[in-house]
Amino acid sequence: MVGRRSLRELVPPYLVNHSSHDSMTTSFSTSTDSLRIGSHAFQSRLIVGTGKYSSYELMGQSLDISGTECITVAVRRERLIDAAGKSLLDFIDTRRYTILPNTAGCFTAEDAIRVARLGREILTQMNNPGANWIKLEVLGDTKTLLPDPIATLEATEKLVAEGFQVLVYTSDDAVVARRLKAAGAASVMPAGSPIGSGQGVLNPNAIRICLEYLKDGDPDYPVIIDAGVGTASDVTVAMELGVDGVLLNTGIAHAKDPCRMAKAMQLGVEAGRLAYLAGRIPKKLYATASSPTEGTIAARK
Repeated sequence: MVGRRSLRELVPPYLVNHSSHDSMTTSFSTSTDSLRIGSHAFQSRLIVGTGKYSSYELMGQSLDISGTECITVAVRRERLIDAAGKSLLDFIDTRRYTILPNTAGCFTAEDAIRVARLGREILTQMNNPGANWIKLEVLGDTKTLLPDPIATLEATEKLVAEGFQVLVYTSDDAVVARRLKAAGAASVMPAGSPIGSGQGVLNPNAIRICLEYLKDGDPDYPVIIDAGVGTASDVTVAMELGVDGVLLNTGIAHAKDPCRMAKAMQLGVEAGRLAYLAGRIPKKLYATASSPTEGTIAARK
């Protein structure tokens, strides 16, 4: 098990020691640029899962270092209480994090709805603000873990009718994404690539079309990449496309050093968001001189 380490041990000093001259830079990622989903608002645009860690202690350290304010917990996961009698929730500061319960492992709309209700009951008893929402997953098969679009739409409609704010995991099909938003989803979350695959965003153009469809006439509608990112550059690419946040788990939990990767993912989200807001230069086939030719010293004749 990895011992408790300070941020200073995890990253170079220039990433954590901010002097007065760079205070303007750090202010870019604070205050008004928050992630808003339904009735929730967060400064961090990174949502982190709690599964697959080698220990609860390591999970807690990684969540802390990632800077996330929202964590997702699988309601039906047996490891909520392990063989030693330890509870996952004992290692989570429920006053610090908003918990997003999820229906991971559900393969029918009925099962997902039942699990969502259970999650709401648990979090209501804990007085956690996450009681009023759900991360909806209705999977099509165990091999690909891709969503069942028909069952997902059915579950979304029923959960919205019951007052849930539904964050729905889906494929990168823009037509399906638009149908889910029309059904009342608080956020549509297309996969970058299959769950746990670490392949990053395989089809950026599909994500761009999803963004176009979902934000048409509604630019503040939150679109989140959910699944498939494996490292910080994947997260940055996703954010540069214009998505509003990234939800991930395996990329941190199964990294060789989850704590370092947690920090890398945090910085990747921030870099990608800043780059998107800054506006990249257009790609060109040929070179463009960095220095203008006007006003140069003429050669002596």
